[in-house]
Amino acid sequence: MSQKADEFSKERARLNEIVMQYADLGIKRFFSLDGQVYREGVLDTKTKELMGLVASAVLRCDDCIQYHVIESRKAGATDQEFEETMAIGLIVGGSIVIPHLRRAFEMWHELRAADE
Repeated sequence: MSQKADEFSKERARLNEIVMQYADLGIKRFFSLDGQVYREGVLDTKTKELMGLVASAVLRCDDCIQYHVIESRKAGATDQEFEETMAIGLIVGGSIVIPHLRRAFEMWHELRAADE
């Protein structure tokens, strides 16, 4: 994992711990559902992560995009799968997605370099 991805993951985990200190049942259930939906099922985890990446790009959520880029890479997504996924997000979301696309490709590039 790249240093940037590692820092992102650690900060996400730290913030989630704080949320859980205050979370009521509703928040805990939502967090649980979020984790469950990406588990292997009829669709494999990689496909689900790539779908999450498209939705995150369209919604322009940088934290979500970074998370799904990391998880897609962990799930074995290839460069071509990542590129096609981002192309779908760009078509659906339009040109306003471009800044988010840049940051997604930057994270992907850093993850690739760390794997080599």
